[in-house]
Amino acid sequence: MKTLEIAVKKRNDLGKKNSRKLRNENNVPCVMYGGDKVYHFYANENSFLNLVYTHQAHLVNINIEGDTHLAIMQDIQFHPVTDKIIHIDFVEIFEDKPVTIHVPIQLTGISIGIKNGGKLRQKRRELKIRAFIKDLPDHLDVDITNVDIGQVVKVGDLSYPEIELLDPHRSMVVSVISSRLAAKGMEIIEKVAEEAPVAEETEELAEEDSEK
Repeated sequence: MKTLEIAVKKRNDLGKKNSRKLRNENNVPCVMYGGDKVYHFYANENSFLNLVYTHQAHLVNINIEGDTHLAIMQDIQFHPVTDKIIHIDFVEIFEDKPVTIHVPIQLTGISIGIKNGGKLRQKRRELKIRAFIKDLPDHLDVDITNVDIGQVVKVGDLSYPEIELLDPHRSMVVSVISSRLAAKGMEIIEKVAEEAPVAEETEELAEEDSEK
């Protein structure tokens, strides 16, 4: 798995006032746990763009003023209005301990169901796995070559060397449905779209009434 390098600075003041100041300066407060010590640090929002805005999974080498730690991103918070990153949690990881991480799925092959006119439906874009660092993949290949119309691939159908899949075995990953069912789904979407303006007008009238 690819590793990103991010240089950060220690946080000496952990109060809300300091967090607000950091965010106003386009910095992101962060915390890292999982090891012998909890680390609090920050970096400019741009430092995290390649980690956050990507479909790929990454390990992260966090350089805290010369003190380097290998970690994975555990959780991220965005501002509800601006969508700016406001906080990130990291978990420190070690060579001798298994890591739990979400890894993207990559579909391979051309389904026989698609060749026969079916439509592909991908339910999951990533899977939760557990493995040692040396065995972590950049992505998980799912071969759909033999998936016909009406057939599905579930988590329980998949297996990878040295990797434990943690999602429920009955969870669907991908399926191929008939064109007729796909067309029926489009009819439902179009019907909802046609009714949406009416709903919006109703909300606007309700807002006007509340202001009177």
